[in-house]
Amino acid sequence: MIGSQNLYLVGPMGSGKTAVGKQLARMLGCPFVDSDHEIERATGADIPLIFEREGEAGFRQRERDMIAALTKRERIVLATGGGAVLDAGSRHLLQQHGWVVYLETTPEQQAERATRTRHRPLLHGVDARQRLTELLAVRDPLYREVADLVITTNHRRVNAVADEILAAFQRSVADGNTYTADKTTS
Repeated sequence: MIGSQNLYLVGPMGSGKTAVGKQLARMLGCPFVDSDHEIERATGADIPLIFEREGEAGFRQRERDMIAALTKRERIVLATGGGAVLDAGSRHLLQQHGWVVYLETTPEQQAERATRTRHRPLLHGVDARQRLTELLAVRDPLYREVADLVITTNHRRVNAVADEILAAFQRSVADGNTYTADKTTS
């Protein structure tokens, strides 16, 4: 049971946030939410179309607004978009309103997973592995900044990753390191 605590998954595209998040939500008996899917639902447009019409800056504003709205909810497992950590305000909200797990993976593993779909506008028309390496160089320190736990997902089964996260979370609860909505107790 997670009480009012939220679990937030951050990490690059192709790290397994959606698959692991769904499994964690099943294990915890709480809703799973994907911020990208919520943006699509709210706008009635898919992410590539938003990028095409509004550019990355327009999408990032929508993402910022969605993170602000979702971090007000309680008892959810949230998979954030890979770039959600680019905004300092979003990083602050994630840290203050939940337990954050960074799903770490290599650009090679990302490329293998992320290029299976056309739903990745940052990878269109470029060398995927090179672009993923560039993105990770910028974002990795930000993922680590917000993370309560860093876990590698390379060549690992979803259930094994979810089990490891749940065990670490339960240890944190047992150690008294759970957080209220503003992480005032630890």
